[in-house]
Amino acid sequence: MTNSSMNPKVDEFLNKTKKWQEEYSVLRNIVLDCELTEEFKWMHPCYTLGNKNVVLIHGFKDYCALLFHKGALLKDTHGILIQQTENVQAARQIRFTSAQEIVGMETIIKDYIHEAIEVEKAGIEVPMKEHKEYIIPEELHNKFNEMPALKTAFEGLTPGRQRAYILNFSQPKQSKTRVSRIEKYTQHILDGKGLND
Repeated sequence: MTNSSMNPKVDEFLNKTKKWQEEYSVLRNIVLDCELTEEFKWMHPCYTLGNKNVVLIHGFKDYCALLFHKGALLKDTHGILIQQTENVQAARQIRFTSAQEIVGMETIIKDYIHEAIEVEKAGIEVPMKEHKEYIIPEELHNKFNEMPALKTAFEGLTPGRQRAYILNFSQPKQSKTRVSRIEKYTQHILDGKGLND
């Protein structure tokens, strides 16, 4: 792999990172062998094919991972792909805890990357759930009845923002906790803001 295909922003990222530095470097070399374009997106090394994201290298407290943007479409013959949370629709991770583990799995990792490249070349998309398929909690319906302006403001939000609120409001098991979350974000919604804005 020629150094010209290495992105200087990724070099900088690797030089600054404290945790998973060796693991990131091994993963980077494996991915670069697969002839993807190295970019730096979302503060992480990201590898693309024709400007389409294929894989991303990222790390967490207990593991580092190779994230496949359309991992849900891969066959996963080795049963190693992980769905980060139940709400993640397309992406899947292969998680690692050591450079040795990554080196030992190099052939398998490359097989998965090559399959992901084929999925991208074929232009296959992951069928996404419409936000309408998410169930609006009863407490939010009640608040909409009480405050029609809130319903109007909510419907004016982007589908992604609506979904984030619905998921956030639906998580608590107790109704009073759901109500308190809705109260907390009512003004946010009225202001046209998303959950994290």
